[in-house]
Amino acid sequence: MNVPDRYQDPLTIQRVLHSAKTIAVVGLSNNELRASYFVGYYLRRHGYRVIPVNPREPEILGETSYPSLLDVPVPVDLVNVFRAPPALPGIAREAVSIGAGALWTQFGVVDEEGAAIAEDGGLTVIMDRCVKVEHARYVGRMHWLGFNTQRITSVRGGLQ
Repeated sequence: MNVPDRYQDPLTIQRVLHSAKTIAVVGLSNNELRASYFVGYYLRRHGYRVIPVNPREPEILGETSYPSLLDVPVPVDLVNVFRAPPALPGIAREAVSIGAGALWTQFGVVDEEGAAIAEDGGLTVIMDRCVKVEHARYVGRMHWLGFNTQRITSVRGGLQ
């Protein structure tokens, strides 16, 4: 499915990244090899408060993990989704219910119904984008390993 441009608008992405302070990550894994764990770890390292939402884990990244968005006891600015597309409508309803500011779905998580529910509920929707990649792109920390080397070079092997 082609994702409408309005769900991948660079200015909207930047606004969400700069305004969000608390990010609930739905489907955050406790497995360090999973993409969701790396993204959650990265976001925490860059100053965001990361709230895990995973009913199978009591704690992830040193934070209490909640079974659903409805159980999160603090206001959430951004809901980041690492779940299969069919789960998105339910997650979108919960995001609207808790008054989140935005719903962001990771690569491959595309569902028109979920996007419409979130939009109709007043949320900004970003779909089929990685929050870590977009943060790195707009904050200037893009590197193939996900961290800033503080140098730019075309020399293979780096500095001697």
